[in-house]
Amino acid sequence: MDLQIAAALVPLLGWAVHGGVLTHRLAAARRDPLTGLHTRAGWTARAEHCIRRHPATAVLLVDLDHFKDLNDTHRHAAGDAALIATADRLRTWCGRHGTAGRLGGDEFVAVVQDLAAVDLDALTTALHRPLPYNGVSLPLAASVGVCRLAELPVPLLTDALAAADAAMYAAKGRGRRGSRLSR
Repeated sequence: MDLQIAAALVPLLGWAVHGGVLTHRLAAARRDPLTGLHTRAGWTARAEHCIRRHPATAVLLVDLDHFKDLNDTHRHAAGDAALIATADRLRTWCGRHGTAGRLGGDEFVAVVQDLAAVDLDALTTALHRPLPYNGVSLPLAASVGVCRLAELPVPLLTDALAAADAAMYAAKGRGRRGSRLSR
């Protein structure tokens, strides 16, 4: 009798292990391998959830300024270090109030439950702090565009991203230092 039970449990154990491996792979696919931030798909799911639950939600787009120059001058390892530092600074700033993600390249995104609960100037300051790297100080700079969902006629993530993108490019046009709210 014990042999029959064991024989029946072996396939179940195999399926449980297989399911665990697939779950782990799916979770890993929703994380950027370099920064550990959510990828677009993982971030989007969290952002949509935040929008449904919190009426004061804001979406931010962050783009590193002069990233190509940094990569060309100090090489790709320095560029990777800059991306990792930016991701860490954005993740820390979001804290328990939001979720950060990496869209790709040097573009990052965040959603926060309430912009009034976080200090946007602190984010800008953190993103502009130089990065110590191999005995040199790498200059970092970023442009930030912000959209409060409450300012949109219909609070849709796609519209918020478009408005934050426009605000980010307006911030770049103002000298690449700081952030800008959509209007």
